[in-house]
Amino acid sequence: MLKEQSIMAVLPAKDISRAREFYGNVLGLDPPQVMDDENLLYHGGNGTSFLVYETDNAGSAKNTQMGWETKNLESEVAELRSRGVVFEEYDFPGLKTEGGIASTPVGKAAWFTDTEGNILNLFQAL
Repeated sequence: MLKEQSIMAVLPAKDISRAREFYGNVLGLDPPQVMDDENLLYHGGNGTSFLVYETDNAGSAKNTQMGWETKNLESEVAELRSRGVVFEEYDFPGLKTEGGIASTPVGKAAWFTDTEGNILNLFQAL
């Protein structure tokens, strides 16, 4: 059953209008499919999508909530920085970023937060 179904990420937003501005104007995503006043559906590549919904619980997760796979991480990071995105710097055992980018045994990654406090990620596999 589920193994044959599409998977969709779901992200919370305290302010749906602010989130819509961020995903459209800062990240450059196509306009969302407006489900209703509190739910926006964004479509990505290869049939993927994610839902942003309004809730007071937004921004409470301390972990990565969604990510994009890319073929050129440095280029994507540079483009997003030019749009005002600030990348996180981490220094944990086994994970250290330099200039916002971490090298791992499986690839490179970078993290940033949206206007709602959700931690988002870019990843480039080796």
